[in-house]
Amino acid sequence: MLKLENLSIKVQDKILIDNLNLEINTNEVHFIMGKNGIGKSSIAKTIMGDPNYNCSGKIIFNGENITNLSIDKRANLGIYLVNQSPMAIEGVTNAEMLRLAYANKTKENVNIFSFNKKLADICEMLELDKKFIHKEINVNCSGGERKKIELMHMWVIEPQLIILDEIDSGLDVDAQKLVENNLQQYLETHDASLLIITHSKNLLESFPNSQVHVIDNQKLIKSGDVSLGLSIINEGFKNIFGNLL
Repeated sequence: MLKLENLSIKVQDKILIDNLNLEINTNEVHFIMGKNGIGKSSIAKTIMGDPNYNCSGKIIFNGENITNLSIDKRANLGIYLVNQSPMAIEGVTNAEMLRLAYANKTKENVNIFSFNKKLADICEMLELDKKFIHKEINVNCSGGERKKIELMHMWVIEPQLIILDEIDSGLDVDAQKLVENNLQQYLETHDASLLIITHSKNLLESFPNSQVHVIDNQKLIKSGDVSLGLSIINEGFKNIFGNLL
């Protein structure tokens, strides 16, 4: 589904990521791990097409070179990013934005009543108050509410590749478990893949068949199964990699 070929990322003259190669197939879960500030979020934003990042190499999605496509075109192809701190958008409600996005994707006229029923069902599944359907996007919302709202968007838009930048940040224990179960349910019902940036032991254990990639010093230094990620959480990066870091 996704192939990064010799992807290098720069901001102004600073190299953040150098010659990253990574492949994600359909129905796979991949984790990116690394110390704070090492460039993990930069990878996510570059895949999504953030113009603040300059990149070289190739980003291939479902066989198409999307390296030079705009954010909206990548989104229309089926890529979705949940940022660590989802932004608030004043003046636009979740229902308004999602109706437009759904109509753009399906090329169909949207029946408002049936669509709002769909949103209500999704809110119930996410244990999210239905009042958020007609509230401005993420305005005056807690961190946990914002993450659930982003997942509501995911269920409506139904992307193929979901990139999650520390989805567990700002969530209490119950909300973390709900999000984990919700992502598992999405994968069970869609031909989709997850790329997750995390420091969370619980998330790693929720997807035991996933792959883990460790970033440091601008490079992908090691890939492995979930046991690699759990070892890092239990022992720390330096104890696992020593002089590589």
